[in-house]
Amino acid sequence: MDAKLFQSQVAELDFGKKLPDAIYIHVSTLPKIPEKLRNVILAIGKALKIPREQWNLVKLSRKQFTLSLLHYPTFNEESYPALKQSVTVDLQKLSHKITDYSTYDNPPILHRKETMVLPDYPYYEEFVQITAEGEQAGLYDNSRHIGFKASWEVLINSHGYELVDGRLFRNSALISNTDKKKIERDKTAIVRYELSASMKVLAKHSFLNGQYTIFDYGCGRGDDLRELEAHGLDALGWDPNFLPDADKVNADLVNIGFVINVIEERNERMEAIQGAWELTDKLLVISAMLANESYLARFTPYKDGIITSRNTFQKYFTQSELKMFIELSLEESAIAVAPGIYFVFKDKYLEQDYLQNRYKRTRTWEQKPKPVDIKEANTQLLLTKHSELFEEYWKTCLLLGRAPAKDEFSKADELIELVGTMKKSFRLCLNFYGNNDFAIAQQMRTEDLLVYFAVGHFDKKKTYKHQPEQTKRDIKAFFDTNKNAQMLAKELLFQIADVEMIEAECLEAHKTLPKSVLAEEFEKPHSLTFHKQYLDLLSPLLRVYVSSALQLYGELEDIQLIKIHINSGKLTLLGYEDFVQSSTPKLKERVKIKMADQDVDFFDYIDEHSEAALSNKADYICENQA
Repeated sequence: MDAKLFQSQVAELDFGKKLPDAIYIHVSTLPKIPEKLRNVILAIGKALKIPREQWNLVKLSRKQFTLSLLHYPTFNEESYPALKQSVTVDLQKLSHKITDYSTYDNPPILHRKETMVLPDYPYYEEFVQITAEGEQAGLYDNSRHIGFKASWEVLINSHGYELVDGRLFRNSALISNTDKKKIERDKTAIVRYELSASMKVLAKHSFLNGQYTIFDYGCGRGDDLRELEAHGLDALGWDPNFLPDADKVNADLVNIGFVINVIEERNERMEAIQGAWELTDKLLVISAMLANESYLARFTPYKDGIITSRNTFQKYFTQSELKMFIELSLEESAIAVAPGIYFVFKDKYLEQDYLQNRYKRTRTWEQKPKPVDIKEANTQLLLTKHSELFEEYWKTCLLLGRAPAKDEFSKADELIELVGTMKKSFRLCLNFYGNNDFAIAQQMRTEDLLVYFAVGHFDKKKTYKHQPEQTKRDIKAFFDTNKNAQMLAKELLFQIADVEMIEAECLEAHKTLPKSVLAEEFEKPHSLTFHKQYLDLLSPLLRVYVSSALQLYGELEDIQLIKIHINSGKLTLLGYEDFVQSSTPKLKERVKIKMADQDVDFFDYIDEHSEAALSNKADYICENQA
């Protein structure tokens, strides 16, 4: 075999751990590689008299005529096995080099073992889980620091983890048997005198309007149930400690609020979420506790959580960790609605309606009919006589940005009786009220839909098999076909990675927004900060930038200022104490969203002092809007 054929056959491999300069494959994959390449590998092992049991990985160079036979004795047993011996062969010079790592204190170690074997390998699924744990812990963010045993162990410890039986556990994970006590889960049920955070979120989005049945999975002492029932809502619940004999029944809305964080076993947490999902007909809301490492350091570590002073277990999640856990448990997309609170929709029509409403702007339209010719006096008379009906119809046109279908206007029959057809009604109103407002409404609706579709692509949501009739009509009216809509949305989404475009849009926004602050660094625009009430005034591109980041955080309930980082693909959210009344509101919360990493960092300023106060509030909001 010559160098050209070698490179060609290496390039043909569609499996293995592929690095810029090499491909790593396990010996179990040899039957699947090109025959001539396989024969060369086996011939080298035989010629150098290396027993088959003393090499189990092959490193194939992608650029040179070389390969290495590697021996990882504990490949199957250890999560990150150490290299014992390497035999590197230069096929051009017909020379080889043997390196013995068995006496090294800091040998090279192996990661991502699942990439080197095939899916039918007996340990494949276990390898996948090991890698997923490392990714979740943020250990692969910089691959330059993970190649050797010592640096890998330092990295694990710096992230607040420890290897126990080859698996990662947070904060030393396990306590000794002598320290173990019976975990008292019942003590985690707090007494409340108002709706819980997850129920408040449901109420905010009009899910508690009496239209839906409700089931509270893990209802604790039943405070939410009593509050809901007092308002005439159909609500039932179950709790393993306080209502163990209650029936678990299906409902439109199921809430599993702050339940999974008090369960010590990961599998049991998954079973709890899956059990709640089985009872869900339309929407499941899941909430859990969030915390940073500094907070967790105050407590005794236990498994992947902590033991509190009340002898209760708590598993504190990060925002991205919670999303990953939910989606892994249910194999469904989880939608962030607030820190620690996610929606998972079983009713996909309801999901689309909810998401579209998140990106739909509102506008107050003033009805200003244009003068009409005397020839149209009859039309003028008709519209004047039935002004309330036609005004209501025209507002619907402006809301949709298009002519509504019969089932989209509740008084369509009255219109048809007066005019004859829905199309004629639209033409009459367009002539009467003029095209200016309608053209604005069309543009707004087109942009809102593009933002909705683009953010859906960012969140990697599965394409909806079926769309509501209204969405189908929107697509037809504004994009002609769904293919066109998705193509334009993807183009818009890809632009958020274009630093020059983001910079240009931020500069333009700074000129057009009522208030904003444009910060510079090294005489170049660095960030744009503005109040959340101006979010709807941004261009579609900046709205996609912000909305994509908010997919990882949720809604801006307790946030006032938004900072777009122009060069780094990050977004910072700032929440202040008494922002409206105080002239120098104190910073309460700072949130940094890293879109590239799909991660959220929370910073609590409750214990900080005056240095965290906002001294230039007037730069962000007009006096009459404060």
